[in-house]
Amino acid sequence: MIDNVKKNIGTYDRLFRFTLAVILLFFSWWYASWIVLGFGLFTLYEALASWCVVYHLLGKNSCPISKK
Repeated sequence: MIDNVKKNIGTYDRLFRFTLAVILLFFSWWYASWIVLGFGLFTLYEALASWCVVYHLLGKNSCPISKK
């Protein structure tokens, strides 16, 4: 994976995206849709990598603040 990106998706957001990815992948198989497959795979990547390109562009972060 890319080493220079910071995680910007929290746990609940990751779980939601993972669930959404599974649903999208099921529908892509059911309807044989390449477009839905692409969205499903991209959403699955976001859930597994804990990084969202839209959040990155907007400067949003749903990860909990870590105190050092």
